[in-house]
Amino acid sequence: MRVMVMVKATKDSEAGLYPEKEEFSKLLAEMGKFNEELVKAGVLLAGDGLKPSSKGKRVRFSGRERTVIDGPFAETKELVAGFWLWQVKSMEEAVEWVKRCPCPFPGVESEIEIRPLAEPEDFGDALAPAFKEQEERLRAQVAARN
Repeated sequence: MRVMVMVKATKDSEAGLYPEKEEFSKLLAEMGKFNEELVKAGVLLAGDGLKPSSKGKRVRFSGRERTVIDGPFAETKELVAGFWLWQVKSMEEAVEWVKRCPCPFPGVESEIEIRPLAEPEDFGDALAPAFKEQEERLRAQVAARN
């Protein structure tokens, strides 16, 4: 199963503030080691940190209307500061990996959310065969680029 593992933002991450140089270097080293373990175990598919929401935009859909909203966005607790995409055997395995993760924001309460990705088989008969074939073809094209 594939899961999206999201590091929730904090006030400091949204402000673009990083820990002191020494503490930040230590955190990066710990995260690098953790990422290496994920790669060696065949779990890591992708991952990165995100810039603060002040650098981002949202597009709101209302019928045929599209409204672009510039960041920053107000609710820090609902924002994502970074992510991983993992291939795991179960949600339990994903939880065990997250428990081994270094605290993403030392010195403050941090949170990581794990969400399974919707796979074509989750839609059963509601998924038209043409869409399923298209999805498989697109995934193969993306995989061929990597």
